[in-house]
Amino acid sequence: MNNSKNREIHLNALSIGLATGAYALSFGAISIASGLDFWQTQTLSLFMFTGASQFALVGVIGAGGGALVAVVTALLLGARNSLYSLSLSPVLQLRRRYVPFAAQLTIDESTGMAFKYNSSRNISRRAFFATGLSVYILWNIGTALGSLGASQLSDPGMLGLDAAIPAGFLALLWPRLVNSSPRENRKMISVAIVSALVAFLLIPILRPGLPVLASALVAVGASFMWGKKDTPCG
Repeated sequence: MNNSKNREIHLNALSIGLATGAYALSFGAISIASGLDFWQTQTLSLFMFTGASQFALVGVIGAGGGALVAVVTALLLGARNSLYSLSLSPVLQLRRRYVPFAAQLTIDESTGMAFKYNSSRNISRRAFFATGLSVYILWNIGTALGSLGASQLSDPGMLGLDAAIPAGFLALLWPRLVNSSPRENRKMISVAIVSALVAFLLIPILRPGLPVLASALVAVGASFMWGKKDTPCG
């Protein structure tokens, strides 16, 4: 039973890694088209290693935004990984020396797999690390191949990759708009629509990247408001 479960975990981890690795091809090419070089692009995948934040950073830079705005936007999008780590701590129960390594692999996919296979601590750990390592290795390979391919073009912008950035964000966003509860679905969709409207209205006024930060405040405000409503009185 354990061997069958391990094979299932490893196959799922590999399939997730292959899917994200293919997506990394576009990130590598987009990063080059946005003005970063190969080593800057690869450093993002090696050390930042969170797709939404990486796309946000190169998207802001490519649109002409400042480095500070790009970094803050990336940090805001990556902040959810810190919340994942709080949830994972009682599930994985890792020794302290393994925590920095696990922190680097804490992403949507590895967290989801750890909770999916949570019948025991060892199985949950296997699912977490197998998925995290698979995605990490294949994401970096995909980044390298995408950036090297784009580097060979005299004008990477000719690929029209600027349109791939919003398309990529939609691909990342859509699964998060669908939850088990219809009420939660309506909340998430409402926040997404209002946030998009705020960003759209601010684009002609603010520098690139700042509308995204402003729209993030909508989500923060909505979360705070709903949190107060759901708090029992008395």
